[in-house]
Amino acid sequence: MTPSRPKPEEFVVRPELKDVHFDFDKSEIRHDAARILDGNAGWLIEHPGYAVLIEGHCDERGTNAYNLALGDRRAQATRDYLVARGVARARFVTISYGEERPECTERAEACWSRNRRAHLLVKPR
Repeated sequence: MTPSRPKPEEFVVRPELKDVHFDFDKSEIRHDAARILDGNAGWLIEHPGYAVLIEGHCDERGTNAYNLALGDRRAQATRDYLVARGVARARFVTISYGEERPECTERAEACWSRNRRAHLLVKPR
C-alpha cells in the first residue's frame, strides 16, 4: 500500500530555509539560488528528522495550466538540487501552486520576480 501524501497544512516555515527565485519562464537554478540552496541543504542535513515540502510558484503571466506545470518544474529542480547536495530524496514532497498564491500582487516586474519562487516548509517525520 502506498503511503498517503502529506497535507501541505501539516508543514511549517523554518526561518533557516530561504526561498529561491527563478527567471521569467524558467525552472533552472540560478547562481544566486544555488548559494541559497547550498545553505538550505546544510541545514536539512543537520536536521534529518524533518520532511520537506517544496512549493513551486509563478507570476500571473501565462495560463493556469502552464503555470501549474512551470511551478512543478521549479519545485522538482529545487528538490533535485538538494538531493544532489546529499539530502535524501525520500524526505521531499513537491507541489505546484502556479500563480494561485502570489507573494506580491502589483502588476510590475519587481513584484512578478518575487512570485517566481520555490518555497520550502518542513514537518517532523
